[in-house]
Amino acid sequence: MSTATTHPAPGTTNTPAHQAARLIDFLTGLSAGAIPRKAYDNAKGCLLDAIGCGLFGASQPWSKIIASQMFAEKSQGASTVFGHGAPLAASAAALCNGTAIHGFELDDLLPAALIHPGTVIIPAVLAAAEGANASGERLLRAIIIGYEATARLSLAMGMQASNQGFHKTSVVGPVASAIAAGCVLKSSAAHINHAAGIAASMSSGVKAYVEGGGMVKRMHAGWAAASGVRAALLAREGFTGPAGGVDGRYGLLDVFGGATAQPDQLTQKLGEQWAINDVWFKVYPICGWVQGVVQLLGDMRRDLHGAQPLAADQIKKVVVGTSRFAVNHNSNAKPTDTMEAQYSIPYCSALALTRDPGDPRAFDADGYTNATLLAIASRVETRVDDECDAVYPKRFGSRVQLHLEGGEVKEALTLDPHGTPADPCSATELTAKFTRLAALSPLAVDSAAIARAVHQLDGAESLRDLSRLLRAG
Repeated sequence: MSTATTHPAPGTTNTPAHQAARLIDFLTGLSAGAIPRKAYDNAKGCLLDAIGCGLFGASQPWSKIIASQMFAEKSQGASTVFGHGAPLAASAAALCNGTAIHGFELDDLLPAALIHPGTVIIPAVLAAAEGANASGERLLRAIIIGYEATARLSLAMGMQASNQGFHKTSVVGPVASAIAAGCVLKSSAAHINHAAGIAASMSSGVKAYVEGGGMVKRMHAGWAAASGVRAALLAREGFTGPAGGVDGRYGLLDVFGGATAQPDQLTQKLGEQWAINDVWFKVYPICGWVQGVVQLLGDMRRDLHGAQPLAADQIKKVVVGTSRFAVNHNSNAKPTDTMEAQYSIPYCSALALTRDPGDPRAFDADGYTNATLLAIASRVETRVDDECDAVYPKRFGSRVQLHLEGGEVKEALTLDPHGTPADPCSATELTAKFTRLAALSPLAVDSAAIARAVHQLDGAESLRDLSRLLRAG
């Protein structure tokens, strides 16, 4: 006698046995009053930081190519592309803006989850919100929901995906942004469950850029954001996804996470802690693993020479102790393009001692081909530090020794670089970062007006004013 298997009908919610369905039910049921005020304030900070990253990133070659392609396709819609007067369809705008925000290694991180939330969630919810004429509060709530989904999905996946060479931001991003976009569209929990199932089949992204550079990493976040928006819109029209697309057999966690997957992370302590309160805002336009190294060397340089650079002949060698992962992935002393330079501990160390590593222009060809910088980079040794390795990936430790030609040795350690939740950037620092990036962008935008519009969003009936400011120039 056979037993029939029943499947949920289109429009019904996934089986409660799935942790992902429980997470979605919780997130879609959140009212404005159920979310702490701090989370809303942090959502504004995340949005402003992402916009600053996007305004600068939109001027980069990879962003221009993507935008040119999307406008050539003439997709119709109401969603803003940073710096362009004409709107596009929501998924196309999300692709453009996600690529721009992730376009220069400046976007935020969730350290323990090893993922970039803002570069996926913010372009997705902005694009969806504009099309739905959503209020400012609804946008901010969707950002909070998206960051929560991103963190929980990444933690639930474990480390296997990253260790095998997948870029977790573009693996987790489609599902997380589908959930966030569904919320801003006021989709039902049933539709968002289907959107998550659809988006799980859009997950992709390999880390070949670690050894080959190129432009593709910049697009990973944009692709994830666009996939999430498209999945949310498809589900709203009745397109269905598998009930176990996220945490069932052959679902996202099973396929990418394997033995390291922990589905219970999707629902642990729901409502007790909020991922958006644990964001790492980058100080320098470089890989997160390298931030602490640059910070420590910058402090040493200031102690020795104030704002003046060290001369190359003063530097005997630099020894950097860090996690095994960073040693294996970030030790290239001869970068051949901007991407490799931003990931290089040796090159970034040379910058920290001689130039301004906070200036994105330090990573152009004039920098990574400079003979003096490369000579200093060749004197940088990387090694596994037991203390730093033991706390990775929850913390990003660096121990640095600066050996000077005169025999003096300076040494320092940080397990929590500035900008991380343990040593957060102030509101003043975040505004200064946004202002600097907006000033470096060739787009003719009013950065002060954008900052005001973001800070006033929770009282805004629509995003029209913010959209107008972002389209300028």
